[in-house]
This record gives sequence, C-alpha cells and structure tokens, in this order.
Amino acid sequence: MTPETKHIVTELRREFYSMFAAAMNMPVRITGTSYSSNSPIASWMDMRQRLNYVNVYAYTAPDEFIPLRPFILRLAINKSAGRGIMVQKGQAYRGLNLVWDFELTALPKEILDFVPWIVDLVEAHEKSLSSLLVLPPHPFEFKEPAIGLCSEAWTEKAWETANSAVY
Repeated sequence: MTPETKHIVTELRREFYSMFAAAMNMPVRITGTSYSSNSPIASWMDMRQRLNYVNVYAYTAPDEFIPLRPFILRLAINKSAGRGIMVQKGQAYRGLNLVWDFELTALPKEILDFVPWIVDLVEAHEKSLSSLLVLPPHPFEFKEPAIGLCSEAWTEKAWETANSAVY
C-alpha cells in the first residue's frame, strides 16, 4: 500500500470504530495497533457472552508496483475467528462467536455510511429478528460462496470498480 492509502485506511478505520462504538447499545472495545500484522478491531460481547468483532481493512489498494490497483475496503464481522483477541481480565467469556460471520466489500467513500446499518445488522442478529434490519445506504449484492452460507456482500460500486480495473 502507498503511504497515502495507509493513512486513509487508518483514518477511516478509526472513524468507523468510533462511530460504531458510540451507536452500539453495549460496550465496545477498540484495540490499538501492535507489533503484529493484525489491524485494530472493535469487539463486543453478545448476550450469550461470546466475543464478536469487526475489522475494517484494505481489500485491494494501490502500491508502488501496481499504482492503478483499485482502492477497495472490506468490513469483516467475526471472520478469521481464530485470530488472537485480547480479553480483559475478569471479563465473563465463553469463547469467540463461531456461529455468525459477515463480510461487506465497499469503496472507501461508502464505508462510513454503513455504520448505522452494521449496528442494525448486529442487533438484528443478536435478537434473531431480521425485521429490524433496514435498507442499506448503498445497494449491494450477496455473492454466493463455493461452500457454506451466503455471508459476503459487495456494494454495486465496489463490484464494478473491482471488475472493470485494468492494471
């Protein structure tokens, strides 16, 4: 990634997590960067005391070798649940939520618009009430996985950008 792109990802991630934490009806912990390659995350405990987390990162981004590569972000909830997540001492904890995950791929200019929708998605999943979910701020389509449940969505603009890129 170019230094400018890294800066944009860092700022969008910081703003997304701050907005997400403020909108959630439960405590959200935002980790900082560490010596590891893992990016910061926002995590919370659900009603069943399972740890959940959201991660915003660059799916594709320009770099010094491919400067015309499209800049597309991915928002992942509970993906790669085996990653190391720090749990605060004394916190009731029944493991990571391995039952539910979701990925949304979007353009950088779209990602912050999804904060309220992601909060609604988390709450709808928590209460098992899909009726709580409102329309997303940008149109998206679910992409069918080769194996498993359909939990990956792409905004229309991100899909068009990724599939029309010539680099």
